[in-house]
Amino acid sequence: MSKTSGLKPGAKAPQSGQYQIIGPRGAKGPERTVVRQEPLPPTPSPGSSYSLVDPTRHKK
Repeated sequence: MSKTSGLKPGAKAPQSGQYQIIGPRGAKGPERTVVRQEPLPPTPSPGSSYSLVDPTRHKK
């Protein structure tokens, strides 16, 4: 499991981007925008987690 999947609500986001809610049975739910090191928001159902689907791109 990668560092950007299986993240629990309340965990700090490892990087900024769009995180998709993954239901307890693996169903994909809506996406939430989260800033790096901010806690992931609560999910609508217990046992759900988050997976990073679209990381924020930064210009260097």
